[in-house]
Amino acid sequence: MYVKEERPETFGSDGSTASSSSNGSSHRGHWGTQIDFILSCVGYAVGLGNIWRFPYLCIRNGGGAFLIPYFTFLFLCGMPLFFMELALGQFSSASPISVWDICPLFKGLGYGMILVSGIVCIYYNIIITWVLYYLGMSFTINDLPWSSCNNKWNTPSCIRSRSYKKYTTNETSYNMTSYANYSGLNGTMQNITGISNITIASVSNKRLTATEEFWQFKALDLSDGIDQPGGIRWELLLCLICSWLIVFLCLIKGIKSSGKVVYVTATVPYIFLLILLIRGLLLPGAADGIKYYITPDFSKLAEFEVWTEACLQIFYSLGPAWGGLITMASYNKFNNNVYRDAIIVPLTNCLTSFFAGFVIFSVLGFMAYEAGTTVDKIVTKGPGLAFIAYPEALTKLPISPLWSIMFFFTLLTIGLDSQFGMFETLISGFCDEFPRIFKGRKTLFTGVVCIAELLIGLPLVTRAGMYIFQILDWYSAAFSVVTISLFECIVVGWIYGANRLYGDIELMIGYQPNAWWKICWMFITPFILLSILIISIVNMGAPTYGEYQYPPWAIGFGWIIASCSIIPIPVLMIVGIATTPGTLIQRIKFLVKPSVRWRPAEQKYQEQYEQQWASSCGRIDHITNGPYKMAPVEPKNGV
Repeated sequence: MYVKEERPETFGSDGSTASSSSNGSSHRGHWGTQIDFILSCVGYAVGLGNIWRFPYLCIRNGGGAFLIPYFTFLFLCGMPLFFMELALGQFSSASPISVWDICPLFKGLGYGMILVSGIVCIYYNIIITWVLYYLGMSFTINDLPWSSCNNKWNTPSCIRSRSYKKYTTNETSYNMTSYANYSGLNGTMQNITGISNITIASVSNKRLTATEEFWQFKALDLSDGIDQPGGIRWELLLCLICSWLIVFLCLIKGIKSSGKVVYVTATVPYIFLLILLIRGLLLPGAADGIKYYITPDFSKLAEFEVWTEACLQIFYSLGPAWGGLITMASYNKFNNNVYRDAIIVPLTNCLTSFFAGFVIFSVLGFMAYEAGTTVDKIVTKGPGLAFIAYPEALTKLPISPLWSIMFFFTLLTIGLDSQFGMFETLISGFCDEFPRIFKGRKTLFTGVVCIAELLIGLPLVTRAGMYIFQILDWYSAAFSVVTISLFECIVVGWIYGANRLYGDIELMIGYQPNAWWKICWMFITPFILLSILIISIVNMGAPTYGEYQYPPWAIGFGWIIASCSIIPIPVLMIVGIATTPGTLIQRIKFLVKPSVRWRPAEQKYQEQYEQQWASSCGRIDHITNGPYKMAPVEPKNGV
């Protein structure tokens, strides 16, 4: 027999603490309804990359043909990881840190998830800041401020819009891609949001449109380099404060508040996207844009880069290894059909990307028609699409402020959902791991972290903010999320055992899934992740911003950021081995077995779980002279 330790206190959805009660109920908190969870997962997975990166990748990599590798990797990599993390979170009702009681030797994976989410939260809110700024500037009874060259921030070389009937100037010829060059992978994991590596034309040799000049000289007021921060952009600072205030107010009661907010933030984007699509389809040239978007070029499928970009888009879009999926699933009821949810949400996410492409390309087709050129001259991604190309198209529509408000409010709601998931991961991770410290203080802790991340993000609203943003976007999750996911597959598929996880899933939903998921967890998905990691390490290059080259110290800072979420993995391995009694081999064998804390939160399910596994598995117990000790029960039959 093993010595049973009481499960540590965990936080309820409102921040209160409780452990499993005598009647078998867990007071950690559950979603109000199952639709709360579904909408939260959809909102978390459907991010800004679905709107401004997927359409670009689709047209860059063979149009409709890109859907073949895209959905292939959805089933080979995205959905298996998504299902795994939802199952782990729901079974244990634990945060991304505590869930690694499944294999204490790899506890550092949980801290890595928390750190990567925390870092990305800092600069992801800057995107929301830009969106808020444009949204505020859209509230005007006159023309949109980026529709003309008669503003104080405009230069003498400003032009109202592009024309491809060919402008001839005393300067030099130019085209739309001057501000949105994209060099392909250049190291397959160059950024997460799809924003980095855009190019803004230099006024010295390229003429800019009114929309470009508004973005560069008014919104960003961009300096000449990362070492020239200039002053704080006070309008952006105000928007940054507003964005963090929104996050705090929406998460002040945990899932009790965020679970209701998602009814707006996860559904309104679809309503507005549908309205924008209908409006776009009524524009001249829209059919050409749609045709350009979906016409397949099957020759592209022979290029290795196309398959790599499809895999990365799936991987970063669904969000495994960030901790958000585990966090949201941990608030599910134990017998929720997690298998069903793991199919519905990824499919919804991918179909949303495909649908958003029609919205974007109907308008880009109109822009090409207006400019007298083809769609490929208009296509861009990242801010080039969200803050330059699409806003320029809006200036050509009747009642342009109305459509601008609708577009940027859509981006706001999409961005906030993803931010909620990452930030709740950060808060719940520490609150659940250290309940005695944060008991009754979750709201205070949420506020303190919001203020801390706001202060850390202040350099991003200076005149050099875009340069700093790109460094963070390029390096923050480049290697860590793939590395964490790879270790996840190894730990769950091989150390804990895919068969054992199947047993846990059966305990939750009453049956075992088919063998496909097991094969993916053990073989297919790890192979794909390892391949991506190797390719990325080999091809990873330094970021550039147009013609601007980052100084060595900035590149070094980026690598420090990249290593922050990886370092906890070996460090906590060493600490665990050093503080566990026994020989080295005994310590390692001991630390790869599940802790006694790895069990369902509710007592009635604990009893079923213990009956299922106690007779065949060794267990780990917490002691005072070290983190763990050997369980008296010896493994049987080699299990």
